[in-house]
Amino acid sequence: MRARRRRSLLGVLAALAAAVLAVTGLSASATAQPASAGAYLPPAHHVFVVNLENKGYDETWGPGSAAPYLSTTLRAQGVLLTQYYGTAHNSLPNYVAQISGQGPTKQTQGDCQIYSDFVGAGTVAPGQAVGEGCVYPTRVRTIADQLLARGLSWKGYLEDMGTACRHPALNTRDDTQKARVGDQYAARHNPFVYFHSIIDSPSCASRDVDLSRLPTDLQSVSTTPSLSYLTPNLCDDGHDAPCVDGRPGGLASADAWLKTWIPKITASPAFRQDGVLVITFDESDGPQSDSSACCGEGPGPNTPLPGIAGMGGGRVGALVISRFVRPGTWSTTSYNHYGLLASLEDLFGLPRLGYAATPGLNRFGLDVYNAGV
Repeated sequence: MRARRRRSLLGVLAALAAAVLAVTGLSASATAQPASAGAYLPPAHHVFVVNLENKGYDETWGPGSAAPYLSTTLRAQGVLLTQYYGTAHNSLPNYVAQISGQGPTKQTQGDCQIYSDFVGAGTVAPGQAVGEGCVYPTRVRTIADQLLARGLSWKGYLEDMGTACRHPALNTRDDTQKARVGDQYAARHNPFVYFHSIIDSPSCASRDVDLSRLPTDLQSVSTTPSLSYLTPNLCDDGHDAPCVDGRPGGLASADAWLKTWIPKITASPAFRQDGVLVITFDESDGPQSDSSACCGEGPGPNTPLPGIAGMGGGRVGALVISRFVRPGTWSTTSYNHYGLLASLEDLFGLPRLGYAATPGLNRFGLDVYNAGV
């Protein structure tokens, strides 16, 4: 009898809880912890990642932003990750982190002025190649390798690259470190060419291509890669200011680039069907950039470059736009480039590489994919 009364009381309480949830418009999923990224993954099969350069969170997303299209128009269409951080200084180790989970080396922290082969002595957990250099050996894998092994596709779209899979000759000086009129491509903003598993493959020429190829690929779902990775040139990514061609550069030129290219992506059949767009920055160059980090990341097994303080890349923020996110929302969960890699691997059902496998690392969950919450 007592047991029946207890069950009856529990049933009444459950009914009351359901009624409260219905009245307030909440659901069980709305109370999920944002760090539980594996708790909900949408059926997203086309991801677009856009990287801009060297801007702190307040400069980009604050009320005085010189990028109103990004900070206002696009921001209203997606979820803003207010605690998203870079992982290193200078540019290159951040790009490398996004596709491989590898921590910085002395050379990548210096943006690899010499395009040198990586010379190492082995691997330590979590999946970190030990040694020095820039171009990782074939055994060091990237999300591009993972996607191909799973029968999925990827492409890097690099503005001003011209020749596909373009990079300096091994162990020579990188002549793309400075922009030239008509050629503002920077190899250090193209992480795919820092891995032998990619540059030694004949498919590099068809997968690491000039940005001009994007509109044709976007025309149908079947020709749109599973992962599209977009890098503007040194003016359009906000890196240079002013630019060698006379444009203002900085956030103003980056905003103009976004206004041209983002509508092409969001209007494409693949994006409208099941796409996710991530817009972020490699690192911050503001006052916080010297040491600010979010997620317990260390410098890795390879000695940091002397004179570069701190272990993070500063707070930059990121914007996620998709039919799987609620427009005009935000997340205060801490993320970084390793967490972005882990989040992409989650979407495609891939094992985690390098520091993306760090225990407790936040990956995108219901705080990001919040359309159904």
